[in-house]
Amino acid sequence: MSLASKDPLDGVTARCHRILMTGAAGNLGKVLRDRLKRYADVVRLSDIADLGTAHAQEELVTCNLADPQAVHALVEGVDAIVHLGGVSVERPFEEILPANIQGTYNIYEAARRHGVKRVVFASSNHVIGFYKQGDMLDSDTVPRPDGYYGISKAFGEQMASFYFDRYGIETVSLRIGSSFPEAKDRRMLITWLGYDDLEQLIKRSIFVPDVGNLIVYGASANRDRWWDNGKAERLGFKPVESSEQFRAKVESVPPLPADDPAGWYQGGAFVKAGPFGD
Repeated sequence: MSLASKDPLDGVTARCHRILMTGAAGNLGKVLRDRLKRYADVVRLSDIADLGTAHAQEELVTCNLADPQAVHALVEGVDAIVHLGGVSVERPFEEILPANIQGTYNIYEAARRHGVKRVVFASSNHVIGFYKQGDMLDSDTVPRPDGYYGISKAFGEQMASFYFDRYGIETVSLRIGSSFPEAKDRRMLITWLGYDDLEQLIKRSIFVPDVGNLIVYGASANRDRWWDNGKAERLGFKPVESSEQFRAKVESVPPLPADDPAGWYQGGAFVKAGPFGD
């Protein structure tokens, strides 16, 4: 194997004592709940929603991310943070603010105070959702959020940048595409991220050394793409799944009407959510 193709995890023990995962009751939290146990003696799971009964290797903590004291206690004693917590759909700003913005600040402040040096931040493709479908983007593309949710994820990426530059906390921000059991529409044929590839990304984002502040896209090896994910090579990420298995089913359904903005922009339906409260 050449030096250029060497896996950055070669020789690295991909296991630590305690990983914290916020948002553990959400869709991706449920997917990762058992999978993360492969990489830690203890997985501390947190959410504001009911997490059920603790199983082997688990610690369950009910925590409102907007409460700084609660988050400070939550982060104590962890080696790495997988931060999925927050509102995961487009909502009014007043609903996005507490968990997604205040909560992300609280996570980073708690990490600083407790000396946690690695965060995996679940960002989103909605950070760049107002670019046209077909535009090729990379991690350096200027954000164009498609709503308050996308704005909150752009904020999180900037928090990650600041806390690395000021305090040396390393973050991999994952601009997750569409991580579901299957691709549901034509847009998702391009943005789909399979669960095995999600796990691989999370694992590598926790353990690959010296990542600094890194932004990568979360997408599988789909036939078509809008994102140049070259920076994911720093992690050694090589997706093994593809949305091609869903193409026939997806294309059996008529496409969106030509005048539907959800078919124009990378953010899909998020670009037309709201306004709220009018």
